[in-house]
Amino acid sequence: MFFDPLYFLLLGPVMLLAAFAQFRVKSTFAAAAKYRPMSGLSGAETAQRILDVNGMREIKIEQVQGTLTDHYDPRSKTLRLSPQVYSGRSLAAVGIAAHEVGHALQDKKGYAPLKLRNGLVPLASIGTNFSIGVFMIGMLLAAFAGMSIGQPVMLVAILMFSLGVVFQLINLPVEFNASNRAKRIVVEEGIATIEERRAIDKVLNAAALTYVAATISAIMTLLYLLIRSGLLGGSRD
Repeated sequence: MFFDPLYFLLLGPVMLLAAFAQFRVKSTFAAAAKYRPMSGLSGAETAQRILDVNGMREIKIEQVQGTLTDHYDPRSKTLRLSPQVYSGRSLAAVGIAAHEVGHALQDKKGYAPLKLRNGLVPLASIGTNFSIGVFMIGMLLAAFAGMSIGQPVMLVAILMFSLGVVFQLINLPVEFNASNRAKRIVVEEGIATIEERRAIDKVLNAAALTYVAATISAIMTLLYLLIRSGLLGGSRD
């Protein structure tokens, strides 16, 4: 697969988009990290204020190691923030923290796409992790035992991988909605001014691009598998 010209033809542009998205996240975060919000709040304090205003004192806030490893765990009702966000008193830290609280707000309000996404996590994870290996087995069976033997195995792999594609498609509105909530709340609660929100918008918009790149990558990989299985185009040559 990794030496297949068709793979690079389909996934090459997506890889470039993903690399650009990662660059944008790091560069916009670094730029926004230079500016302290007029409120003077850190990321953890930003999260706590939003949670308190919304009567969500049951949500815990913890620091987690890593760079931009921030996430909300709906199972334990825990908001986990990376060190530069947890302790950082910058517009970048405020924006990321508010985004993660946006997921907690979605959880509280029963936001349907979030529920669906959370339900798909285990299946999508298993499907994505094992589908490529199963597909390779199917290709080997097709080469040595015939397509009638190998193609059904490849079809199983494609169905497994499709769960990951569905997950990515559902993840997009979840992430966009959390960012929109964050952009609105930081201004409404006096955490950031309208002028400061521009820097926050850039950080969250850059992060959104990474989700778009991941979704396109999943779709193009699925297209590749369909072509190579012979289910699309009628041939795997």
